[in-house]
Amino acid sequence: MLAQIDTARFQIAAQATGAAADAAQTPGRSASSIKDTAKAFEAVFLNTMLQSMFTGLGDGGSWGAGPGSDAWQGMLIEEFSKNIAAAGGIGIAATVERELLAFQEFQP
Repeated sequence: MLAQIDTARFQIAAQATGAAADAAQTPGRSASSIKDTAKAFEAVFLNTMLQSMFTGLGDGGSWGAGPGSDAWQGMLIEEFSKNIAAAGGIGIAATVERELLAFQEFQP
């Protein structure tokens, strides 16, 4: 079960990283689209940080101790990371957005 969750997290991270690379290489991409991509990238980063923060906690807490608690914990942390990024995050999205826009301006 944990392997499936880790695989899903890796796929989400790869999609966000790929979207950021696509945003940088697509000339004329809208600023709002780049902003959304930067927020998604920050959410993936926060998800990774929060996952490691919750690693090693015993069963119980907000996600319970049943057979699906690992999946519930992963979904809860994913929502935490999305909400933190949407509320302004920790500043990564703004930096990524600025760099993507600058990179897009200097495309040959």
